Amino acid sequence: MAEAAQGKTLRDVAIGETATVRRLTGEGAVKRHIMDMGITKGTDVYVRKVAPLGDPIEVTVRGYELSLRKDEAELVLVG
Repeated sequence: MAEAAQGKTLRDVAIGETATVRRLTGEGAVKRHIMDMGITKGTDVYVRKVAPLGDPIEVTVRGYELSLRKDEAELVLVG
């Protein structure tokens, strides 16, 4: 899997944990959309909850709550 070679993604972060964004792997409009939501390199993201089927993921970023689809969360590499 490509994501395993790249490292841990936001989708891999457990509920109740905080992770720091290392890099965004998306391209074009998708990457811009994620950045517009405040998810940028060096930002701390707290995973609040995950829907029963795993989509969406609810996170807290820069003091506000945000819902991300699984495919969006996979584009955010964390450390």
